[in-house]
Amino acid sequence: MSFLPTSPPLARALAERNYSDPTPVQNAVLEENAAGRDLLVSSQTGSGKTVAYGLAIAATLLGEAEAFPRAGKPLALIIAPTRELALQVQRELAWLYKHANARVIACVGGMDPRREAALLDEGAHLVVGTPGRLRDHIERHRLDVSALRAVVLDEADEMLDLGFRDDLEFILKTTPAERQSLLFSATLPKAIIQLATNYQRNALRIEVAGGSRGHADIEYRAIRVYPKEAELAVVNLLRFHDAPTALVFCNTRNSVRHLEAILLERGFSAVALSGELSQSERNSALQALRDGRARVCVATDVAARGIDLPGLELVIHAELPNDPEVMQHRSGRTGRAGNKGTSVLLVPVSRRRKAEMLIAEAKVEAVWAGPPTAEEIRALDQQRLLSDPILTGDADEDDAAMVAALVAGRSPHEIAAALVRVYRSRLPGAEEVGDPNFGRDSRPVRAREDYAPREGARFGENRDDSPRSDAPRHKAGPRGDTVWFRLNIGRKDGADPRQLLPMLCRRGKITRDEVGAIRIFDKETKVEIDAGVAERFYELAKAADRDKIVIEPVTGEEERRPAKPFAEKASHVPSSHAPAPYARPERGDERPAKSFDKKPYEKKPYQKKPFEGRAPEGGSFEGKKPYEGKKKPYEGKGKPFGAAKSYDPVRSDREQQLSDPNVSFRSGPRPAGKPAGQPYAGGKPGFGKPHAGKGDGDRPTGKPFGAGKPFKSKKPR
Repeated sequence: MSFLPTSPPLARALAERNYSDPTPVQNAVLEENAAGRDLLVSSQTGSGKTVAYGLAIAATLLGEAEAFPRAGKPLALIIAPTRELALQVQRELAWLYKHANARVIACVGGMDPRREAALLDEGAHLVVGTPGRLRDHIERHRLDVSALRAVVLDEADEMLDLGFRDDLEFILKTTPAERQSLLFSATLPKAIIQLATNYQRNALRIEVAGGSRGHADIEYRAIRVYPKEAELAVVNLLRFHDAPTALVFCNTRNSVRHLEAILLERGFSAVALSGELSQSERNSALQALRDGRARVCVATDVAARGIDLPGLELVIHAELPNDPEVMQHRSGRTGRAGNKGTSVLLVPVSRRRKAEMLIAEAKVEAVWAGPPTAEEIRALDQQRLLSDPILTGDADEDDAAMVAALVAGRSPHEIAAALVRVYRSRLPGAEEVGDPNFGRDSRPVRAREDYAPREGARFGENRDDSPRSDAPRHKAGPRGDTVWFRLNIGRKDGADPRQLLPMLCRRGKITRDEVGAIRIFDKETKVEIDAGVAERFYELAKAADRDKIVIEPVTGEEERRPAKPFAEKASHVPSSHAPAPYARPERGDERPAKSFDKKPYEKKPYQKKPFEGRAPEGGSFEGKKPYEGKKKPYEGKGKPFGAAKSYDPVRSDREQQLSDPNVSFRSGPRPAGKPAGQPYAGGKPGFGKPHAGKGDGDRPTGKPFGAGKPFKSKKPR
């Protein structure tokens, strides 16, 4: 066994985990020329890097000892870019160093820093954390790095991309210079080389070939989808593969919330994982996946690195990643430790070239196909039912009486039908999706109706991708009457036909072909259901669900109307019967006109009416122009403009006074003894208003306005 040269306690831990074959990166770090040296390692994700650097630093930390002494100052510091990766590294190192009595603690953002400080005070041998939280503990003197013997930077390229360069340099400067430094990265850009040059001593560079392992166990598939059917394709992919654990990636937090709600509505046990969740919520979601309480995780790229989930066999890229490196990290969550996995990219028509570039730059091969159809899924359900553990094994004594009662009271056919119903009730319904087939033909095509996959075939192996006839993507519904139902949600409540249709089929136990038009208004929604299943639909769907959606029939004249095939319906609003065409005997139409038929419009000839205005006395307007007589003289009230004014003796005397040189126009009469032509001593001429006091007759008296001392401006002090 290749792990024997390492310390005995680690060898026992590896044997308990059935580690009999090391990965290439683990073999590389255990070579004699790498013992105790600084390492710069480039290896793909999922290649066993955590165990590799755990083994590489074991000799530096333990030496010849079988176990660690009592915990005190940390001996090793492992820095990871994300919280999930740091917590996972803690778990991996905990079982690897279990027999060495190592105390491994984690310090990550989103957790209680006071609790972490208490754990550090109690002592630790290995500390795993994110850059920001570790720097905070060092600055607050909670984390003493003076006794460090080894420092590991895991996913160093990701930490630089996330902007942790300053934090990393601060941490590395505070650690002892004689430490062992290990730097692990998926790629080695210039920034990583510069960081290694500054903080490592004569580092040994190890590059593990990308195709030797890692993604060799991952099967890539590119699925053609219509843009509005991507969510339905995700549902069918999850149903087709039936993986114990699946990971669905979206690019935004809103997309994660939306897709999680859709999967929960259809009956999947799903959880969400994104940066907007608290660390405790993120830990709970991952723990639910590990415990088996959830089987689907909808996540952003926060889950693209470092997360290792048992039984993860399927990764779906619901939205294409931005670059091939992110695609590889996403896909690297499956196909780990020698297990097989499948990575599926959903490719709309508009994103075809980008998908081809991602696949080419990642240097992987992808099989192009259409989404799995409902027929394929139903065929696989039949095979899975026959091999279900519920049909295997013998009944115990407690079940013997019940089995005897069923066999005595029911026929085998009835018992089998009940078993099928119970089995199908546990499964989410398959969706009707189309294949745009843009690789060969731009017309929408569907899988052949008579297709059934062979036993044990993987998705797409038996598919016929040749161009088919352009049949309609949705079958026409049955002819006959339809019944309208009303829902108590509308546009303002966020009603969406893509979510309402599967909900109606699930609650009413009907198919998509039995649902007609769906018309969404502001506060309500009206749905058209085939009259043959309307009564059964209402009995099953009338009870409000968990979202308090109430379904009730539309009463009155809108209750029933003749229905066209659903694929041809143009009107989605309930309406009364449209009037029949008018009977036209000249065209051979002998249909009688109905009572509500309107008569055809009859155009009347235009008739010019005479002018009905008031005619002048003794005349009329017949054959004459409008009245153009002479204008009468002005007869309004008052005098005409320009008339001479009447004589006003008071006004005349006032004008005479103003013309007198001894009278000031502004200040009133001049005082006696003042010669004419000199200005008034009480003020300057032209300022002030005439005095408003009473006087004899028409002349103002008293002290004129503005009289007094002359104005003196204040000088600045």
